[in-house]
Amino acid sequence: MPGSVSPIPPPAAVDDAAASPVAVSRPVHLLRVTLLMAGSCLPILGAVLIAPVLPKMQDHFASVPGAKALVPLALTVPALSLALLAPFAGMIVDRLGRKRLLVVATVLYAVFGTAPLWLDSLGAIIASRALVGVTEAAIMTCCTTLIGDYYSGHRRVKYLALQTMCASASATVFFVLGGAVGAAGWRVPFWIYAVSLALAPLMATALPTLAVRAAAHDASDEAPDEAETRAEGDTRPEGQTRRPFPWRQLAGICALTFFGAMVFYTVPVEMSYLLDDLGVENTGVIGLATAIASAATVAGAIAFARLKRSPDPMLPAVFAVCAVGFGVMFLADLMGDAPLLVIGAVVNCVGTGMLLPALLTSAMSRLAFEDRGRGTGLWTAAFFGGEFVCPLVLLAVEPAVGSLAGAVGVLGLAAALVAAGLLAVRRRAGAADPRPLPEQLA
Repeated sequence: MPGSVSPIPPPAAVDDAAASPVAVSRPVHLLRVTLLMAGSCLPILGAVLIAPVLPKMQDHFASVPGAKALVPLALTVPALSLALLAPFAGMIVDRLGRKRLLVVATVLYAVFGTAPLWLDSLGAIIASRALVGVTEAAIMTCCTTLIGDYYSGHRRVKYLALQTMCASASATVFFVLGGAVGAAGWRVPFWIYAVSLALAPLMATALPTLAVRAAAHDASDEAPDEAETRAEGDTRPEGQTRRPFPWRQLAGICALTFFGAMVFYTVPVEMSYLLDDLGVENTGVIGLATAIASAATVAGAIAFARLKRSPDPMLPAVFAVCAVGFGVMFLADLMGDAPLLVIGAVVNCVGTGMLLPALLTSAMSRLAFEDRGRGTGLWTAAFFGGEFVCPLVLLAVEPAVGSLAGAVGVLGLAAALVAAGLLAVRRRAGAADPRPLPEQLA
């Protein structure tokens, strides 16, 4: 939990001028950021691209026993693979090097992603989708770790928030794109996975390689972000004993992230069903409402990027905003008011747009360079694990409360309790932390 983190010596003021381990001049810097954001969108591509063609897949495999349950797995199994394998991807990142693994995983992403174009067995297609999740685990872990490696201070906060913005915006784009090209057949959207073949050579040439400074330094005196080059796979300074991995500090933020992912994905996954329950059946209206909510997520991420503070004191307020949004959505269902439901979704999504980068930045601030791959992998596993169980949890709660909106209301109540718990922990630990974003690991 944020309140249990060891005290961190007050660093210098954090701003865009804070020293970063890599050059931030254009156009090389712009290409580097573009590649990292594009790579971060690939797992989102895997999560939503084929959603519009699932009914056509269902019809194609109608004669296969259990197809009604198996076809949706083609959409969800990559997230499950990603959640299960991201911690191992993080360990490999720390051992083999970030860029090397990223390039290999990006190539394999295209291979496995386009496999359903030639596969006729539903089981084989699902297996290929599971392998897509394996590559996604490596890609997401590497991209997020490299953002932490390349940038420090407020610049890091800005790009982690940008990662959330790109992921949220791309989800809407990919959904529309999948539906448009899917009109030509359910296999056609799988061609889009080949786009990663264009990214891999650019990543190999444009992304710099970093490693830890060779001189031995005390951990309390050296910011992990100020590492310099030695060798890609050799991340420990000569003569320096590896510190124990910060399991206790990271456990709390990963638990919050697991719950936060359920909060984050509720509106994108359930919005169409909630509107349908209110009698809104026009797909254009449903699509517009979802797009408005997605734009609110982007707005929340932008707001977070402009707040030059440590993320931990913000978490109670952010969870509270998410809870208010869920509460409004529940009331809208009781009143039969679809516009009010959209307003509640917008409030919730402003909160979730701030929530994701706040959780990720908080996790990053606890990790030194040599631990960052493994730590990012654990955080990624927690997030995508929460994404995977989100609809299952709501489905389990729905019979007990009588409606999907009621289940959303229960999740809102849980978010409010989490906000209150975080606030109580911080008050017991002392006054709210007035320091800027921490640059060092205590």
